[in-house]
Amino acid sequence: MSDAQLEVAPTGLRNGKGLIRLCLTQDSRHFPNCAGDPKAIRRSAPVGNAPLILAGLVPGRYAMSLIHDENGNGKLDTVLGMPREGFGFSRDPAIGFAPPKFDAVLFDVSPGHSRRQVRIRYLF
Repeated sequence: MSDAQLEVAPTGLRNGKGLIRLCLTQDSRHFPNCAGDPKAIRRSAPVGNAPLILAGLVPGRYAMSLIHDENGNGKLDTVLGMPREGFGFSRDPAIGFAPPKFDAVLFDVSPGHSRRQVRIRYLF
């Protein structure tokens, strides 16, 4: 099976500060932050750079989350459990009082090049 390349373009960023942090996983136990997943793919890039390119992926079903780490501290800052920084998910699911279900964000990565836009949302 040939490799896949995924181009990820965040949209709706409110400013050009900080970093975009990406998590791509195939394991529901490690969604949405990829913590503890040795097979997860994590990337960070300064806001405003070209889209994030993930090369050499194994084709399959993945879930993706992004955060806009405006202050560059390596985490999604919260107040009373509510995100203070931007966040987004593959397939742009409805957002409630918790991260979306793993199955709601799953998408297929096929061999070759593909592109996904991820809308970044802000609650504050």
